[in-house]
Amino acid sequence: QVQLVESGGGLVQAGGSLTLSCAASGGAFTLDVMGWYRQTPGKQRELVARSTDSGSTEYAESVKGRFTISGNNAKNTVYLQMNSLEPEDTAVYYCYVNGLYSDIIYRTYESWGQGTKGTVSY
Repeated sequence: QVQLVESGGGLVQAGGSLTLSCAASGGAFTLDVMGWYRQTPGKQRELVARSTDSGSTEYAESVKGRFTISGNNAKNTVYLQMNSLEPEDTAVYYCYVNGLYSDIIYRTYESWGQGTKGTVSY
């Protein structure tokens, strides 16, 4: 199956930036939908940004104009550029992808990353 490895979380001051990366591996697969979600204690996981292979993107209202999702198909990597960070952006960020996975025949799959924490201080 397709495995995801995230990196790039850390501690930053308000107004600063972080770039999250999510590398996919595990045979022959497509990245049809790529997304980033986040979760804080006691709350449900929420969509931050999503991108499809057709080029459409979707952002949560709270991050529009500040965050940008992008992908590098050659590296099977998804990025989330986060600028003008606010303390309210503090969360564990999860990468999500779905598409087709080739294992003799093509099957649909979806995978989640293990999560990377981003902390924004005042």
